[in-house]
Amino acid sequence: MPEAQLAERLMAGETRALARAIRMVEDRDPAIADLLRLVRERAGRARVVGVTGPPGSGKSTLCDQVIERWRAEGHLVGVIAVDPSSPFTGGAILGDRVRMVRHTLDPGVFIRSMAARGHLGGLAAAAREAIRLIDASGRDRCLLETVGVGQSELEVMETADTTVVVTTPVTGDAVQIIKAGILEIADIFVVNKADLPGASKVVRDLKELVRHGKLRTEWSPPVLTTVAETGEGVDDLVAAIERHGDAIAASGELERRRIARLRAEVEAIVVERAAERARSALHEGRMSRELEGDLSRVDPYALAERILNGNSRELTEQ
Repeated sequence: MPEAQLAERLMAGETRALARAIRMVEDRDPAIADLLRLVRERAGRARVVGVTGPPGSGKSTLCDQVIERWRAEGHLVGVIAVDPSSPFTGGAILGDRVRMVRHTLDPGVFIRSMAARGHLGGLAAAAREAIRLIDASGRDRCLLETVGVGQSELEVMETADTTVVVTTPVTGDAVQIIKAGILEIADIFVVNKADLPGASKVVRDLKELVRHGKLRTEWSPPVLTTVAETGEGVDDLVAAIERHGDAIAASGELERRRIARLRAEVEAIVVERAAERARSALHEGRMSRELEGDLSRVDPYALAERILNGNSRELTEQ
């Protein structure tokens, strides 16, 4: 299907067109750049909410509850669930995400699981492009969920306008949050499974961290409690998400974040294309022969400079 026709169908809200476009992102189809270019003017309207935290903290159940409330308010929702192992094919899905599948029969909810495997260091870029497509399809709320708090998850979270960090009273969770360095990116903290012993201590610890931590904006991250299984506290979470979205939009912080993301996107594209050029020159081009023989005479900086300048001719004898 021509990119222009696919873009038109996607912007009309056709779910099948959106699914096909995201598949192009996952496959790193060269045509995705043209498609994104065609839909770019329609993107930038959705509120993107990232949800991260240690495995087992109940993020998917919490997301399920948030989706339910958004739909009750009439919002159209898109969900990107970042899976570290296998892609969403209708059956290959993490067990805890089965809770979100009940929304798949709702035409107002689009759910896609995106596998980390195969994206290498490009997972953040793939998630960013998928969210842009969801945005362009007319969905005004986008939920981005990751399964952990590693470096790749932190990079993915930088795509969100509002980042929700979920933890539990389980021993060590708060420590893991500190170690993972996500205090700086959190806009809202949630202590889920708050009906378990120790919840009040985790709340106190997080509030203390927020009080003494270095905030990136004037917004002070609230520390909320929820019991996702019953829905307790979820209304407060949804309200906090909306307040944060309104606050950063009014202060200009939202625009600053999106400019920073655009700069990072351009840098990532340059790095990706430079790496592709280097691999081609060193493994497939004539420059690969320069890595044979006496390696002490090879100047890697000179080779890199020539690749970046588009000059892959063999070195001449001095």
